[in-house]
Order: sequence, then C-alpha cells, then structure tokens
Amino acid sequence: MKTKRARKTARKSARTAPAATFVIEDEQWRDNPSTLRLIRRAARLALDHPPRRRRAVTILLTGDQRLRELNCQFRGKDKPTNVLSFTSDDPAYWGDVVLALGVVRREARDQGKTVPAHAAHLVAHGILHLRGYDHAKASDRTSMERLEVLILSRLGLSDPYAPRPYTRPAKAVN
Repeated sequence: MKTKRARKTARKSARTAPAATFVIEDEQWRDNPSTLRLIRRAARLALDHPPRRRRAVTILLTGDQRLRELNCQFRGKDKPTNVLSFTSDDPAYWGDVVLALGVVRREARDQGKTVPAHAAHLVAHGILHLRGYDHAKASDRTSMERLEVLILSRLGLSDPYAPRPYTRPAKAVN
C-alpha cells in the first residue's frame, strides 16, 4: 500500500510526465528491439528537457514509401526523407514525428553509426522541432544541436555532429 506522500508524488509525476505513443506501421522496426528501447528513451528525454508541462506526441515508425508520400504532400518534395515533424495546435499535444526505416538504415550505414543511435537522434531531433526548435538559421541550429548532443549523451551516445574519420577502406589509385 502506498503512503500518502507516495500517492501525491505519483499524481504529480503523472501530470508532468510527457507521454509518447508509438505506432509501428512497418513491422521491420520490430526486428531490432534495442532500437525501439533506445528511441523510447530518446523520446522521453527530448520531451522532458527542459521540463515543461505535460504534452503528448505520437511517433510513427514507418517505411520509405510512406515518408515519400508525406514529404510530397506536405513539403512538395517527391522523395523519402529520414524524419518529419507535424506540429499540433492542441495545447495538450505537441504533434507527430514520423521516421522512415530504410532511410534511417542507409544514413546510419553511410555515416558509420548504428541504426539505434541514428534513430534515437532523429526522434530527439523531431521532437525538438515540435517543441519549437529549428535549424534554419545558424544561431538556432547551434542551440538545437547542443540540446540534441546533451540528450544523446544522457543515452550514452556520441555527438552525431562530431567529425568522423573515414571508415571505409580507400580504393587503390593507379
């Protein structure tokens, strides 16, 4: 049985704890449970940093074709992208973040990252967009990237913006 203090603490954290609903449209996302665990943690940190009142998000994990359709419909770009964010006018709801598995996998491979780390970064990035952060101007980009790096460091992940040494073997030139 909970004490009066424990019940009060539980009620308070239920009011302030951010909520993320995950919708897995492409079943291939389920192939790697560590990816799902890490992006859930990334979402929780991005929603709670800095702490604000409770607002929910939905994270849709889908495939490249779906992202291509959404990117074409809402941004006029007929190609898949890694992540899209859709803000909401509802004061209790930040909005939606959508990730494309194929693009995430390709980018992770090309950038020498793991899929879980890259997906976690993109979820945090998308949620920060919902919270009003942007990277259109250099000054805005700097503050958004700093926050992303902080969130990822709390997950034990390295700075995604740090220069990486070239990891593939070079071709011999004759």
